[in-house]
Amino acid sequence: MSELSYAESVVVACPPEALYDMISDVTRMGEWSPVCRACWWDEGGGPRAGAWFTGRNETPERTWETRSQVKAADRGREFTFEVGGAWIRWSYRFAPLDGGTQLTETWTFLPPGIARFRERYGDQAQAQIEDRTAAAHSGIPTTLAAIKKAAESG
Repeated sequence: MSELSYAESVVVACPPEALYDMISDVTRMGEWSPVCRACWWDEGGGPRAGAWFTGRNETPERTWETRSQVKAADRGREFTFEVGGAWIRWSYRFAPLDGGTQLTETWTFLPPGIARFRERYGDQAQAQIEDRTAAAHSGIPTTLAAIKKAAESG
């Protein structure tokens, strides 16, 4: 993986479809993510390609909201969305295993997102990109562990 893409996997004792249903319900993302506090579907959306949702994120330094668009919603296989429609991609892939699912979460900082950060932050863009990259590297294992715990505890 490149510096601007990162993935980790965990095995969850839960069928892929049930795990997909849990994760594609973005209203639950605040239960697992160390940064996202809440998400809600925009304009009657739902877990389908093309739908938009808003997320509220918090760190000690700031609070902000983003809109994301679902890019893939294939029950039991993949749930992918892109922040800003094309800035940062978050993807969850589900691979069936005996007695469960291998869940892989992937984060990718996309070229339009890099361009947006350069425009918005100027000389500070690289530092901002590095901060977001570090947050993904530390946040993904935390999120996966929380999803695993929630799925396996019923």
